Amino acid sequence: MKYVLVFLMLAAIVSCCIGFYIREADPKTGEFLIGISIAVTFFITMPVFIYRRWKNRSVKDYMLTKENIEKMRNYTKDKKL
Repeated sequence: MKYVLVFLMLAAIVSCCIGFYIREADPKTGEFLIGISIAVTFFITMPVFIYRRWKNRSVKDYMLTKENIEKMRNYTKDKKL
């Protein structure tokens, strides 16, 4: 999964650079390559990256519940001493 993300990101960057280079001679193709690379980055690479980073985590650890608020209060009290 890591290598797929790296490949997609590199492919999007290279495609965007090629699009900017080609845009001088052929604006339609250049803008198409730039658009496709941005779409791949935001609609494919980012969701896969977010899924990969959050797949083994618990959302409850990051929510503000009474238990977590008490933990934070106790942590700051212990830090001051």
